[in-house]
Amino acid sequence: MNQPLLEQIETSTEPVMVVRVEEAEMDEMWSFVKSKKQQRWLWSAIDHRTGQMLAYVVAPHQDAALVELKQLLAPFGLRHFYTDGWGAYLRLLDEKQHTVGKENTQQI
Repeated sequence: MNQPLLEQIETSTEPVMVVRVEEAEMDEMWSFVKSKKQQRWLWSAIDHRTGQMLAYVVAPHQDAALVELKQLLAPFGLRHFYTDGWGAYLRLLDEKQHTVGKENTQQI
C-alpha cells in the first residue's frame, strides 16, 4: 500500500453516489489478435435498467470465465440475469434468476 499517497488524497471532496442494481444483462463477444487461433473473449455485464457497465472479464469461452464474472458481480447482490442462453449461462445461473432471450438483452 502506498501510504504517503493515500494521505494526500482528500476523500471528503469526492462525491459518491450509491445506486441499487437488481438486474443485469450479460453477454460475451469474440475477437482475435493477429490470428484466429489467438482468440479473445470479452465477457461483460451491464445494469439492465441503465445500461451502465458493471463488470467485465477477458477470458476463454469457457465456464470458468462466467464464474469469474459472477465473482465480480457478487457485491451487487443481483437478483436476476438476462442472457442469450449460451451453455455456460444455463449451467451456472439459477434458472429462477435467469431469463433467456434477445428481447431483454438489447442494450448489451
